[in-house]
Amino acid sequence: MAAEILKDCTMKIPIDIQARGIVVLFPEPLNQKVEAVLISNGITLENYMSSQLEEEDFAKDTLIIVMGNSDKQKILDMFENAILENVQVLTELVGDELEIMDPYGGTLQAYGICYETLSKSIRKLAAILNSSQQVNVKD
Repeated sequence: MAAEILKDCTMKIPIDIQARGIVVLFPEPLNQKVEAVLISNGITLENYMSSQLEEEDFAKDTLIIVMGNSDKQKILDMFENAILENVQVLTELVGDELEIMDPYGGTLQAYGICYETLSKSIRKLAAILNSSQQVNVKD
């Protein structure tokens, strides 16, 4: 959801926004609850398939944005090319106090609440990115 919300924002600089997973055993289509929440918020995503975060995804100008500190630590532990400064928790990066809760396995309402929380933080992120230099963003 985060990547699609950011793609929906008006950006002043060109950024490559991609979504990646930490544990993707095989490509899967978009979660039906995520799709429903995105559609209800005017975002359509066709032919999406999940993909694994890979070592080659890391570069010195790549910003990896995660939802929580545990995800950040997993990435730093799993990938030797991960640069500490380039792996950021979304809410810390934008100055929000609490991490965004993962709705995985929850109700449609939980996914909707996650979308609303993400949307607020992502719009702050877009403002930050619009005021900085060109970067590649992966979620």
